[in-house]
Amino acid sequence: MGRHNLKTVVMFELVRTLRKRGFWIATLAVPVVFAVIFALSFISGSSMSDSADAQAEAEIAFAYTDASGFITPDAAAAFGGEPASDPQAAVEQVRAGELDAFFAYPDDPAAQPIEVTGADRGLFDNGAYEAVAEALLTTSAQAQIGDPGLAAAAAGEVAVESTIYRDGQITGGFTETIAPLALLVVFFLVIVMLSNQMLNSTLEEKENRVTEMILTTVNPTTLVVGKILAVFAVGAVQILVSLAPVLIGYVFFRDRLNIPALDLSALRLDAGTMMVAVLLLVGGFVLFTGVLVAIGAIMPTAKDAGMIFGPLIFSMFIPFYAISLIISDPQALIVQVFTYFPLTAPVTAMLRNAFGTLEPVTAGIVIAELFVLGVLVLRVAVQLFRYGSIAYSDKLNPRAVLARKKAAGSS
Repeated sequence: MGRHNLKTVVMFELVRTLRKRGFWIATLAVPVVFAVIFALSFISGSSMSDSADAQAEAEIAFAYTDASGFITPDAAAAFGGEPASDPQAAVEQVRAGELDAFFAYPDDPAAQPIEVTGADRGLFDNGAYEAVAEALLTTSAQAQIGDPGLAAAAAGEVAVESTIYRDGQITGGFTETIAPLALLVVFFLVIVMLSNQMLNSTLEEKENRVTEMILTTVNPTTLVVGKILAVFAVGAVQILVSLAPVLIGYVFFRDRLNIPALDLSALRLDAGTMMVAVLLLVGGFVLFTGVLVAIGAIMPTAKDAGMIFGPLIFSMFIPFYAISLIISDPQALIVQVFTYFPLTAPVTAMLRNAFGTLEPVTAGIVIAELFVLGVLVLRVAVQLFRYGSIAYSDKLNPRAVLARKKAAGSS
């Protein structure tokens, strides 16, 4: 009977939410905005590609003087330049529109700037003059060096492969933090997208004044668990719908939208780190869910609950104000407080876990704290919901509920 009631509650809450026009308007608003952005980026990308092709085919006719002696005539001719015997005359030609640009290379290009005089080609295209002047100097210098390896080293075009050890094991560096930080993003999405629905799901029947009729046939625990499962399913629908345009854009239009390719082979996954991250995510969700259900049971209306809901969600973002300390000095007092305080513990611990500063003992304590407090708060929330579901106009007093339950148990 209990399983049947649980299935009934889940399906009722899920179907009721999915049939609301406002839910789909709010859910589809995000992918529609993404689709519009992708469409505009696609059109802009096409026009920018055409413009880039046109610029690549266009030649800049310029004159130059070289006090450094670095510029080779062959390289200058390849770029479309020729030496100028009279710098002032070259400047006058540019001013009259008879020449695109004039470059004056100083004695010491490392300490003195290259003087560029050019005809206006538009705000963005004017940068081509500086690019050509610098490219010509670099090409000439590399040609004089002669050795391709030495030239690449002088230009800073050197690849570096690093191997970093931690506790005798090779670490993946930044790539090792990507997956745990991705779970932190999932935690934020789940809480932000589902918390308001979780809060309203426990208040809706109370405001409609039908809760006492429902509780005559459904156990409060079954009702609350059913609502939680239904809201989680609704959140999964929202996340999938929101991510659909991104996935479609990446799969079918990645080249036109200039989306970088994902090289999953470079992604390093540490089993212990990922397990801790998943447990912190689930534990944090359980704790926040219990708190939201308790708020919904205590407060008579959604408006009253909103006064507590805002600060509760804000507490999730507080650790980011100390993120530099969380990364660089995890033993700082404020970081320790954030690590063990229940409402800031999930985010702080997930950040420390991602950056490798969360010790196994600390991780175990925080995970146990989140799950134990989460289950306790959920149990208390169910009792508050049992007695607060018929408190239509007044805020429920938790002490009175506990005293009433204690008196009922003793009798």
